[in-house]
Amino acid sequence: MFNLHRAQVIFGFLGLLLAAQEVQAQGTGYRRRHLEFYDDKPIHYGILFAVPFTRFNISHSNEFVSKDSAFVIQSPNNAAFRMGFTINAFMNEHFDLRTTPSVSLYERHVKFSYPNGTDKTEKRESTWIEVPLLLKYKSLRRVNSRMYMLAGVTFGIETNVKRNRGGGGGRLDTKSSDFSIDYGIGYEQFFEFFKFAPELRFSHGLMNVFQPTKNSAGMGINRLSTHTVTLYLNFE
Repeated sequence: MFNLHRAQVIFGFLGLLLAAQEVQAQGTGYRRRHLEFYDDKPIHYGILFAVPFTRFNISHSNEFVSKDSAFVIQSPNNAAFRMGFTINAFMNEHFDLRTTPSVSLYERHVKFSYPNGTDKTEKRESTWIEVPLLLKYKSLRRVNSRMYMLAGVTFGIETNVKRNRGGGGGRLDTKSSDFSIDYGIGYEQFFEFFKFAPELRFSHGLMNVFQPTKNSAGMGINRLSTHTVTLYLNFE
């Protein structure tokens, strides 16, 4: 519900931006068209900064109903940080092929609540390199703005993980690779020397990243998959 509310707010903001552009276009006789020949180049490069909100989707095992298992297992949303660069290849008037290789700093939690009233939180702090391959559909440019949608897949590799054994945390063992399906919507605004594009992207992990080991936490868990909602700020 929290993610849905956040998405509604951001979509509403993007809609207001587009409406403002429309009103401004109707109220003036001439507006300068920035970067007029931008789409004539076959490839564009840029940088990105992003704020992901991420968690695990949890499927329970048969041990979830045993007396030693927690009676509630949940994964709260946690903010993270991402930065990278953009490579955008022009295909035609409406379609581009796009990739945004990036480095992400994640901290995902799993909270266990037990019948005796105690709670325990296991966390996974790690750095990921993620490489998506996306197909981008863009609307016709209206002077200096346009909307776009995109969809594709992302492959991620964990480069390192911070383990903290103190206090019972840091014992959540997961796999070091992930594969997800991505989709999103964005708004492009052309300025005199660059293009700015805020974007909202959803990512659903397809793999079971749970990897129990002898000393790891996770009784009652059968499957963990990643779920991330990310706000991007793209500069090209």
